[in-house]
Amino acid sequence: MAIVNATDQTFSQETSSGVVLVDFWAPWCGPCKMIAPVLEELAAEYGDKVKIVKVDVDENQETAAKFEVMSIPSLFVLKEGQVVEKTLGFRPKEALEELLTPHL
Repeated sequence: MAIVNATDQTFSQETSSGVVLVDFWAPWCGPCKMIAPVLEELAAEYGDKVKIVKVDVDENQETAAKFEVMSIPSLFVLKEGQVVEKTLGFRPKEALEELLTPHL
């Protein structure tokens, strides 16, 4: 499944069902650039089991504020629209898999 770029307007629609990994990021953020290929791998491997949604915090401040994002990258796992896990900063693929697995 391809990674989805969500906006303030589309966020709730994109994250309302199933297991969703949300990446709050910005183009100028170094660790955000480092985690991008990891998210691409997860999207390819997990397919329909996990939806990966990216939110640019500079362009979508309303959603970032709602989730109280203070530093990026901030990664949230949502299940049926509810936050079930979250982590901050760059994480290797294995750590993200450990975050997701209990919710699949």
